[in-house]
Amino acid sequence: MIEPKLQTVPFDARFPNVNQTKNCWQNYYDYAKCVAAKGEEYAPCKQFFTAYNTLCPNEWIERWDAQKDEGTFPIDNKS
Repeated sequence: MIEPKLQTVPFDARFPNVNQTKNCWQNYYDYAKCVAAKGEEYAPCKQFFTAYNTLCPNEWIERWDAQKDEGTFPIDNKS
């Protein structure tokens, strides 16, 4: 598993507002899609990993990981 480097995520023009919930979700989803397509060691995937680990509450990440393991995650990331 990748160890996140704790740092502030750079500004993302897609999410200019203070509320970073969508940014959190998008980076988590982008990471899942990237890993499914390219694998965990692909450098751009690591950027998504660091971003969602910085932005998302741990409880959300744990819940989403559990949903993926159980097959109940709301989005199919294999396509």
